[in-house]
Amino acid sequence: MIKITIKILVFCAFSLSLFSARDGRPNVLILFTDDQGTLDVNCYGATDLHTPHMDKLAETGVRFTQAYAHTVCCPSRAALLTGRHPNRGGVQSWLQGDRNGADSKNANMFPSEVTMAEVFKEAGYKTALFGKWHLGAKKGHGPLDQGFDYHFGHLSGFIENYTHHFMHGKGYHDLYQNNEEIWRKGEYFPEMMVDEAIQYIDEHKEDPFFAMVSFNLPHYPEQPESQFKDAFADLEMPRRSYARVVATVDNQIGRIVDQLEKSGIRENTIIIFSSDNGHSEENNKGVTVENHSSGYPVGYYYLSHGGGGYTGKWIGHKGNYFEGGIRVPAIISYPKQLPQGEVRDQVVTVMDWMPTLIDMIGLGRPEEKLDGRSMLSILNNPTAPTQHSVLHFDWQDRWAVREGDWKLISDLNKKTKVRSYSLHNLAEPNPEVKDHAKEQPKLVAHLKALHEDWAHDVKPN
Repeated sequence: MIKITIKILVFCAFSLSLFSARDGRPNVLILFTDDQGTLDVNCYGATDLHTPHMDKLAETGVRFTQAYAHTVCCPSRAALLTGRHPNRGGVQSWLQGDRNGADSKNANMFPSEVTMAEVFKEAGYKTALFGKWHLGAKKGHGPLDQGFDYHFGHLSGFIENYTHHFMHGKGYHDLYQNNEEIWRKGEYFPEMMVDEAIQYIDEHKEDPFFAMVSFNLPHYPEQPESQFKDAFADLEMPRRSYARVVATVDNQIGRIVDQLEKSGIRENTIIIFSSDNGHSEENNKGVTVENHSSGYPVGYYYLSHGGGGYTGKWIGHKGNYFEGGIRVPAIISYPKQLPQGEVRDQVVTVMDWMPTLIDMIGLGRPEEKLDGRSMLSILNNPTAPTQHSVLHFDWQDRWAVREGDWKLISDLNKKTKVRSYSLHNLAEPNPEVKDHAKEQPKLVAHLKALHEDWAHDVKPN
């Protein structure tokens, strides 16, 4: 039994009605894209892309302009699913990806962490994950061990879409249905996983369900579906390649929402859309070993061509703490109860989705401390203040803290073991470009102290 403390909700002026255990209790669908850049949706300003279905979610919901996830995949997923800083669950570096590989070198998220899936399951919901997990592959640490009734997809960070292999190093096969490894070589993975999600929606239209569709695109390999293979010919590389996989994700999102409509449950489904981090600029030689497990030869290229994402005035990308690495598109659509076509500029985080859904639906709240905050007041009042005056990010040897318009970024030189600090301002005409650390030593010391207090609280002993 999950350790859940049922929260008694107090009604305020902005509160939504609670739902009965069955009659009218809404479904929840999370659409989580992979490496989709800060502004890479038409409604965020990327006019050279094709994103009608994402835009439709914004038209029927609330769009956030200061939504933060994390800088890479693992901590973003931990933060989303637990409502907590990922460090609390031991997600401090890359997690084990190969279920059949050695366990000793790689970590897995602590099984004691309570996920959204567990909270929804405790409330009587059916739960399912389609696509990427990336919170640990060791037996006992997969999706079915953390509250999901059903999983179809991969356990690691990414897969090649036709062979279903993780491609770095020697590679390994990574396609699972529940806990069984399956082999469907030659089938296009994004379409496969959405087919599974569509079938699930149709079969569970009479039951309240919590489903997460965790896409592996626009993350590399940038392999679009056939209708977009030759699209965007007027765009230069790498934007052209990136635009094709963004369009693919958008089309697959449209298929899912269409199924909700066909099943007659769109009105009673809360849809959350977000990316996990900024766009990737990863680039190398591709396959470098003979006899790669995927069968691809040395030289086969599978990365992101140096990056095709769009960040507007912001700088940064996946893997760093500038805005382009951590600020993401985020939308919630639930026309039955929430505003439509509105924008919110308050700071929110990926950790906020869990407490928001708990409060919206009237679910049990985990005993563990949640770092996210309910967004109900912000959703219902465009002038409500943010509940995040300070933001913290920490991954491997690098961390960042933001307070107001100031952000301190710290990195550890692995060779010299010397830690460096840079101070950046988000309100300048060219945000974050200038380093103010030398001229603002007192502010640097203040932000360092904020981080140290936070790290003492969230990092396991």
